[in-house]
Amino acid sequence: MTESILIIVVHQLVFQGMFFVKNFSLRRRLGKPIRGSNIEASVFIGFSVIFLGLTFVEAFRGAGEMGPLSTWDSAAFLLGIILMSASVVVAWASLRDLGDSWRVGVIEEQQTTLIETGIYRFTRNPYFVAYLILFAAYTVFLQSLLLLILSAVGFGLIHMLVRKEETYLATQHGETYLRYKNNVPRYL
Repeated sequence: MTESILIIVVHQLVFQGMFFVKNFSLRRRLGKPIRGSNIEASVFIGFSVIFLGLTFVEAFRGAGEMGPLSTWDSAAFLLGIILMSASVVVAWASLRDLGDSWRVGVIEEQQTTLIETGIYRFTRNPYFVAYLILFAAYTVFLQSLLLLILSAVGFGLIHMLVRKEETYLATQHGETYLRYKNNVPRYL
């Protein structure tokens, strides 16, 4: 197993591990579904699996392997590690701060508390920001044009999810959400 693959595996174990632990524990505690059955969420989950699979293909074929004393490779390696670390920190803060309001996709029949504290003071969508950072991390780390193109597609899918969620939150929380939306950026 190459160094790049090992680093990505460890990152995914932490990143996805936090996600699964949060989903499992919240579902168990609340006793009701926390995943919406909307097409946007399903498409993004499928895309994420494809992106991750192609990330491993790129790593296996040797993308991002450091050459002898290559400055760009060293800088890309370091920046990739920094971005992977940032994605974990942002995802962790997002999962922690959203508490029982965490959902995967929109569940229109459930009402959750609007969270405006913690990391949600700086961005309305920190978990999606964590994914965008993850896309950037793997793209830079492996120096992959394919992952760069897929990252742009991923951003488009995230944007569709966010727009759907914004409509839902405006309906559920009215003026409170609209004030929050006007004061806190969508992403960064």
